[in-house]
Amino acid sequence: MSHLIVICGATATGKSDLAVAIAKKLNAEIVNADSMQLYKGMDIGTAKLTNEERQGIPHHLLDIVDVTTDVTVAWYQELARKTIDELLAQDKYVVIVGGTGFYIKAILDDLNFPDTDPNVRAGLEAQAEKIGGAAMHARLAKLDPAAALAIPKENVRRVVRALEVIEITGKPFTANLPRKDSTKYPQALQFGLASNRANLNQRVDARVEKMWAQGLVDETEELINQGLLEGKTAQAALGYAQIIRFKHGEISESDAKELTKVATRQYARRQETWFTRDERITWLVPATTSEHAGTVLGTILKA
Repeated sequence: MSHLIVICGATATGKSDLAVAIAKKLNAEIVNADSMQLYKGMDIGTAKLTNEERQGIPHHLLDIVDVTTDVTVAWYQELARKTIDELLAQDKYVVIVGGTGFYIKAILDDLNFPDTDPNVRAGLEAQAEKIGGAAMHARLAKLDPAAALAIPKENVRRVVRALEVIEITGKPFTANLPRKDSTKYPQALQFGLASNRANLNQRVDARVEKMWAQGLVDETEELINQGLLEGKTAQAALGYAQIIRFKHGEISESDAKELTKVATRQYARRQETWFTRDERITWLVPATTSEHAGTVLGTILKA
């Protein structure tokens, strides 16, 4: 019986609720694999579960860094594996949940992270300042389409990092992705939440509307006061990036909301494409959270 379960998939598919439902049945603990839920104060815009919604289930790697901090996949890999190994050593079930594909792959598989080259990095950052993040992302899409799928164009820092690795190694950034036999946790069971496109688009739009109603604009303003504009990673998060443009007078608030919906739908499609490339994932057809939980638990018991 596997003690390590992964719940992945596109945004707005109900991953967090399913993780809690499974954890309650197994007396498990949850490890976050959403790159933006690492940040303190980024609650509404990342759809972070409230303490009440967590239903007493311990959640790890939530709210652990300030918005001024730029984190790396290598840093996350070390921290996540340490957390998981400690829990498994206690004979606990662990549920990994999130939609950041690189983070989940970094947990499960042996990735190589080349050192940075300050000169190469500086040159690419200067280019990004000159031609913009969208143009840099388009360049990445030509050099490494898989990396472009995984990295949102709004996250210029990660785009620059991928281009830096390509320039340093002469290989695609995703050449660092593992072979099938390099899994650190071969016992892990991975489940993906599927959703038909029309339904997912509706859920994304409804989620964005809910975030605005909950006070995402005010949350962003408070985070700006806490130094959000000093952190390249956090300020690139969906919703926050668009509201920052609104606050700077570049677009209207209504435009910020609509652009957030469009960017989130695009991101969800990239997530779907990324995860469907992994043949180890068992896909769950659209159903209720309780039905999904029953399917997952049945598979776990048979493993």
